[in-house]
Amino acid sequence: MENARSISACQTIPGWRLIVSDAGRFWAIRNRAFPRTALRAGAEPTVDADTFEEVREAVAEQEEKARTAVEGVSP
Repeated sequence: MENARSISACQTIPGWRLIVSDAGRFWAIRNRAFPRTALRAGAEPTVDADTFEEVREAVAEQEEKARTAVEGVSP
């Protein structure tokens, strides 16, 4: 995928790699694999959205899902 829009330096998500598709859709791919427990609980290592803000929210949801699964804490 080539970047249709460039990602600015302030548009980063620690631990995740950002890509903007030719269609302008934002994708975030986790740099390190989630633990198996998190994956079994439904945490997704790749998310996409129409805007940077939406993809950042999607990443936060996946990180929370993983944290809850690993720590055994209910949301």
